[in-house]
Amino acid sequence: MINVTLLGCGGGMPMPFRNLASLLINYKGRKILIDCGEGTQVSMRLAKSGFKSIDIICITHIHGDHIVGLPGLLSTIGNSGREEELIIIGPEGIKDTIEGLSVICPYLPYEIKVMESPKKNLKFELKDKFELTNDYSDVEISMIDLEHSSPCLGYGFYINRKRKFDVDKAVNNNVPKILWSKLQKYNSYEFEGKLYFSDMVLGNKRRGLKLSYITDSRPIDSIKEFIKGSDLFICEGTYGSDDDIEKAIKNKHMTFREAASLAKEGEVKKLILTHFSPSLIEPDQYIENGKEVFKNTILGSDRMEENLTFK
Repeated sequence: MINVTLLGCGGGMPMPFRNLASLLINYKGRKILIDCGEGTQVSMRLAKSGFKSIDIICITHIHGDHIVGLPGLLSTIGNSGREEELIIIGPEGIKDTIEGLSVICPYLPYEIKVMESPKKNLKFELKDKFELTNDYSDVEISMIDLEHSSPCLGYGFYINRKRKFDVDKAVNNNVPKILWSKLQKYNSYEFEGKLYFSDMVLGNKRRGLKLSYITDSRPIDSIKEFIKGSDLFICEGTYGSDDDIEKAIKNKHMTFREAASLAKEGEVKKLILTHFSPSLIEPDQYIENGKEVFKNTILGSDRMEENLTFK
C-alpha cells in the first residue's frame, strides 16, 4: 500500500485558504516529494508527515510556485537529523537552480545528488531508504516532457509488487536453500561456480500500482500513453470554466474538461484535479465540466489523502 497526500492544490501564488503545488508519496515509511511551492513545510506540519524520511524530491519545473519552498525544506530536513544523501530530480536547469538556492541553505549535514532531465527511467530499491539500483526495484520513476512556458517534466511512479516465493519451483530447480532469500531480492546469484536466477524460485509476476502526476502543461497526446492504466492520475486543472480555454492555451495550462479527457483516453481509475488558479475561488462550481467527460473526477484539496492498495 502507498499513501498519497496532496499537500497543496494551488497554482500561481499561495492563498490564505490554499497552499501551493506539492505532493507527498509515503511507501513503507520512506517518502518521495513532488514539487515544493512556498509554504509546503507548513502543510507538512499540519499533515504531521515528518521531514527526515524524504529520500527523493521531484521538481516538475523551475517556476516559483513549484520550487520556492525548497531551500527552507532542505534546511528543515537537515535540522531533523538527516545525514544520508538526498536525491533531487528535475528538468533542464535544475542543477544551476539548486546551486543558486543553496546560497541561503549552505550548511546541510547531508549530500544532495541532482539528476537533471534523466533520459531513462530511474529504479529505486527500498532498504533503509530509497537507493538507486540497476537490479530489482521497489519503485520505478518515469518522466515525460510536457508543454509549458519553461522546461517541464511529468512524473510516473510504478510501485512493483513482489512475486510470491514458490517452494515447489525452488525444489524442482535444485536451488540450494541458502539462496532462496537472496533470489527473492536479486535477479541472479552465483554460488559454487553456478549461476542461479530469480525465475527459478519465484511465481508469476503480479501487477503493481501506478501513479501519474502532470502539471503544468497543455494536454498533449503523449500524456495519454504515459498515464495509461494509472490507478491514480493527479492532473492540473488551472481553469474550471470552459470559457477560459483561451487563457489555458495562452498560459499553457488546462481546463477541468481537458484534464478529464486525458483521464478518459488514458483509461485511468481515478482523477484528482489540482493546481487551481488564484482566481478560481470555488472550484466545485465547475466540477461537472470534468465529470461529464470522466465520471470518477474529484477535486483536490490541501492535505487530501489517498491510499492505494495492491489488488
